Amino acid sequence: MYMGKPYYPLWLDNLADDVTLEGAAMQGVAHGADAVRTIVVTARELYEQQEFKFTGDYGDNGFLEDYTCKIRGEPTSVVVTVTRNAAGKAEHVVVNHRPRSSVLLFARLMGEKFAGPPLAKYFITTES
Repeated sequence: MYMGKPYYPLWLDNLADDVTLEGAAMQGVAHGADAVRTIVVTARELYEQQEFKFTGDYGDNGFLEDYTCKIRGEPTSVVVTVTRNAAGKAEHVVVNHRPRSSVLLFARLMGEKFAGPPLAKYFITTES
């Protein structure tokens, strides 16, 4: 278990080529290591005062992160589940933010960060 500050998700350096990412703040599912890495790295830039309750393995092929943070000052709780394939690479990532007000704020801010194709389609934009 890694509880250092600043936290860096080690699974991010071990993505399967066909990894998928979905979440409460997303429209649809992102596919591919480049897209997933870009979205996760950008999302981390929005987190303030990230405090972890738990990070670590669960089951045979899973990894879990449970933390709180602030997004533009709004208290936010986040749970991330990572499922690994037989080779140990992250193949499916799910990120769930709560409460709903934080989900919508996060989706809008991510839409601003990714204005234009190809990643803006996953978030709230002025075109949405």
